[in-house]
Amino acid sequence: MAITSANQLELLQTAEAVAREKMIDPGLVVEAMEESLARAAKSRYGAEMDIRVSIDRKTGKATFTRVRTVVDEEELENYQAEMTVETAKQYMADPQIGDTFVEEVPPVELGRIAAQSAKQVILQKVREAERDRQFEEFQDRAGTIINGAVKREEYGNVIVDVGRGEAMLRRNEKIGRESYRPGDRVRCFIKDVRRETRGPQIFLSRTAPEFMAELFKMEVPEIYDGIIEIKAVARDPGSRAKIAVISHDGGIDPVGACVGMRGSRVQAVVNELQGEKIDIIPWNEDTPTFLVNALQPAEVSKVVLDEEAERIEVVVPDEQLSLAIGRRGQNVRLASQLTGLDIDIMTESEESERRQKEFEQRTKLFMETLDLDEFFAQLLVSEGFTNLEEVAYVEIDELLVIDGVDEDTANELQTRAREFLEAQARKAMERAQELGVQQNLIDFEGLTPQMIEALAEDGVLSLEDFATCADWELAGGWTTVDGQRVKDDGLLEKFDVDLEEAQNMVMTARILLGWVDPAELEAAEEEDGEDAATEEEV
Repeated sequence: MAITSANQLELLQTAEAVAREKMIDPGLVVEAMEESLARAAKSRYGAEMDIRVSIDRKTGKATFTRVRTVVDEEELENYQAEMTVETAKQYMADPQIGDTFVEEVPPVELGRIAAQSAKQVILQKVREAERDRQFEEFQDRAGTIINGAVKREEYGNVIVDVGRGEAMLRRNEKIGRESYRPGDRVRCFIKDVRRETRGPQIFLSRTAPEFMAELFKMEVPEIYDGIIEIKAVARDPGSRAKIAVISHDGGIDPVGACVGMRGSRVQAVVNELQGEKIDIIPWNEDTPTFLVNALQPAEVSKVVLDEEAERIEVVVPDEQLSLAIGRRGQNVRLASQLTGLDIDIMTESEESERRQKEFEQRTKLFMETLDLDEFFAQLLVSEGFTNLEEVAYVEIDELLVIDGVDEDTANELQTRAREFLEAQARKAMERAQELGVQQNLIDFEGLTPQMIEALAEDGVLSLEDFATCADWELAGGWTTVDGQRVKDDGLLEKFDVDLEEAQNMVMTARILLGWVDPAELEAAEEEDGEDAATEEEV
């Protein structure tokens, strides 16, 4: 088949038809034709030649050219596609390395095999272009809801026709025991779009929390308009869910707007989610208040928040315990997902028992260390004293407010407390010196004898050893392992040393040892401050 004037326009017409059918750029089809013709020409003229084909976008005329590149004589490898500067002088004036010489060659006639090869190249290019178009289209739609028709089911995974492609709803992304038949309409959330060798892979979900949020956005105009904002969603797909909302308009109740007249809006979402029960909760910036709301319908008596550990302790009436926990722990689990905190729930009787135990332990501490009777020790605990340091170094006026305590008694209490603490400090220092602690660590400001003893027991014997410690090794912290938060105990954690304090001590040690230049450190901190200020302005 020769490319004559009779079929030149036919090339363009074919390209237009294919592009229109596949909804891709006609230019991509023409480029595929050019590549296929060039490949056919190489089989005719020689595979080592650099043959290129250009099709005129208006007339359809195909021009075949041979390209040769000027290279250094030592680098000449392919005589058919490269030539030296000396050879190039026969064709060009003042040739330079890197220049190209282009000459037109006669068009080729496509035999049956060459024509079949050209067709395969065009089809491959068209498929690639179609895949790229699908990927770009669905990538932009990731995070939205899409409607499709079920095509088939493979090993529990549902293949869904989404118009210009196919998507997969995996069995673990279906709600409960949902089953579909070919032709059924299904509404899903586009969870992920990936570019893979076999084409774009579109993964759908009906269990994602975002699916519920998008459904509410469709049903509640105030959410779509941004008047009401969904702050958090937690789901146990097909069973129960909690959604936290806040209104940016004081005149609109966010919970009432989401519920709708006679529950019409929330019921539409419930029906789509196979009867999943939904608790709509008002969001609050105050974490304890928000948690009280999140644990509805259970009542909460008391909340204690540990921000550093990201844990929260909740006290509920004894009769509310099962309601707060929920069936198989569902209620507290959803509340934990909604707030992003680990929640410990205890009853009022359990909390009372714990407080009584702490009271007894502190009473015993004061009785043994200060040589007090039980009644006097209980008085100290009742006034809020929890340890010997508080008794030893508190302002004396705070001891005088205790019934039966005069100035002499207060001074005697502080003397006993200080003597006991000093004895403990001497004992701790002696133990640390036995372990081989060096003087430069003993002299380091900020470390008590008990801290030095704890460091020595772990092998930290010098200021150099101390300077190599990480802040979390000293203060402790939390890490996530397999989705569970795990506590890392710090060497100085029991002495109430926090991360910031630990970081400052380690940096001070490094400066004293000359490992860090204070001027460079100050300059780096100023630069970080300027960067932070710039980000805030942006």
